[in-house]
Amino acid sequence: MLRFYAAKVWRSTIIKYVLLLSTLTAALYMLYTPTLLQRGTPAVDIDNNRWRAVWLDQANAIPTEEYSALLKARFERPSAWPNYTLSKWQATQSQQEELNMVIREALINGKEGCCNSDGDIQTTQERLKRISAAVKYAWEAYRQDALGYDEFRPLSHSGTNMTRQGIGYFVADVLDTLWLVGLQKEYAEARQFLADHVTYNQTGAVSLFETTIRVLGGLLSAFHLSGESDTQLLHLADELGTRLAYSFETDSGIPPETASLQHQKHVYAYQSSTAEISTLQLEFRYLSKLTGKRRYRKYVDKIMDIVLKAPKWDGLVPIYFNAVTRRFTGDTIRLGSRGDSYYEYLLKQWLQTSQTEPRFRKEYDAAMEGVKKYLVAVSPNQNLTFVGELLSPHNTNPEFSPKMDHLVCFLSGNLALGATRGRLLAEMSPLELSVSNREDLILARELAETCVRMYLDTASGLTPEIAYFRWTNPVTGAEKPFDANTQLVKPGGDILVHALDRHNLLRPETVESLFILWRITGEAKWRDYGWRIFEAFERWAKLPDGHGYSNLLDVTVVPPQHTDKMETFFVSETLKYLYLLFSDSSTVPLSRYVFNTEAHPLPHFTWNKED
Repeated sequence: MLRFYAAKVWRSTIIKYVLLLSTLTAALYMLYTPTLLQRGTPAVDIDNNRWRAVWLDQANAIPTEEYSALLKARFERPSAWPNYTLSKWQATQSQQEELNMVIREALINGKEGCCNSDGDIQTTQERLKRISAAVKYAWEAYRQDALGYDEFRPLSHSGTNMTRQGIGYFVADVLDTLWLVGLQKEYAEARQFLADHVTYNQTGAVSLFETTIRVLGGLLSAFHLSGESDTQLLHLADELGTRLAYSFETDSGIPPETASLQHQKHVYAYQSSTAEISTLQLEFRYLSKLTGKRRYRKYVDKIMDIVLKAPKWDGLVPIYFNAVTRRFTGDTIRLGSRGDSYYEYLLKQWLQTSQTEPRFRKEYDAAMEGVKKYLVAVSPNQNLTFVGELLSPHNTNPEFSPKMDHLVCFLSGNLALGATRGRLLAEMSPLELSVSNREDLILARELAETCVRMYLDTASGLTPEIAYFRWTNPVTGAEKPFDANTQLVKPGGDILVHALDRHNLLRPETVESLFILWRITGEAKWRDYGWRIFEAFERWAKLPDGHGYSNLLDVTVVPPQHTDKMETFFVSETLKYLYLLFSDSSTVPLSRYVFNTEAHPLPHFTWNKED
């Protein structure tokens, strides 16, 4: 009897504690719901004032101790180069405070950002119309003078081809831009040309990298955006993918830089560009998903298997890869040409498959640690944050070069994208940003300001292809010498441009980052900067009498001289990103799409057993 009573009391006590625990769990869930939900989905409705107040309060915190621990771990880790003096870049207290202010403003203004008055909306609509008109102006010039040719020469009113027949290089690359900006008549015309006149069953050799990102990426994006029902576009993509994939049939699995459109008995690769072999994956993986043909994914995953196993320097890699030794080679580490999209696609492969392949994110995070540890520097007068290069990395003491290609400006947007996984600051708890995420956002904003200055400090308001920066050697305390009469862009400034680097190819990397930063932060200044850049293109790159746009020879003088080429990426990337900069956040949302390196949006997906 006594045992029965004791057992009854014990059961009653357990039930009370279970109920109490359930109550506490529910209370904690309600209190901390904004930080417990899975990353990549809105935590709660931002219109709920209760959660807004909680998040605004969280935005006041600066994780000083945690950041100090992060820096300590970074700089105490053994250096990849024992004799190299580290840059020791770190976010300042004022930059941390400014980021908190940005987060607070985002939470207050909501997901569409700062500018919701009637006047702001009208201005935005007018700008969208002007950018759409620019796309039409460029397309009409090409259609009139060079329709069907792969490249367009607007001054001579002609075109050139990659192969004897052409591969639809220009048309396929701009197709999804025509769709996104609402030019349905022009889209239908371009799409019909591809369907009626383009075949890849032809002889000739093309760039594997450029054809993949521009043509294959363009076809896949247009297929998706137009409803995934246009079987002719998918057939063209599959046909092209089949022929480009011949290049993967090497002994090592590493492809050469050039692809034959006809099957070869033996394909050989020795040394390939790092960026070019690691910037094929988004396109071929999505093609594999759409067609159910596993070989596409298998080919490009094998490349990444090899690349990820190769030795690196704190996540950093030189700009060439040796297919025989399966090691990186070359005398330069940089995030500009031949290096840039290797880092870009590490993050984007992780995002593309809905964050289900952590090896890509791990490698990306290691690389960004290396960038911050060795490559980031700040100029002495204008305090411009830039990403330099390392020369002779195979030595124990490589040389730092304060040189930054305009191509490097992609990194600003990539850092912001990685920090929030494409989510908007207006729709997430500030505590969901790790200390490293906060640092990435700070670096993203600072780097974007530098890239904008590369435009605004020149006479034309347009950037040179390559810039150097005034830089003080941290060991000697001496400034790297330069010729102020021939190199300094702005008196008393920090941006230097060599004579051979003053051209402008109407590149997209800065406006790409402005678009991503606007979407994520909602700060008005990114739109303002983008509009100033667009107006400079309109003023100096636009040709009269309906002849399109042209590259520029020297942006440090006005008027700059035109050169006889309009790059496909001016329409496919630059104008597209400018249009998206002024579009609302529901147009190609960053939480559901990943842009390939040619600005073709591809949807997130997950693999299943059949894939």
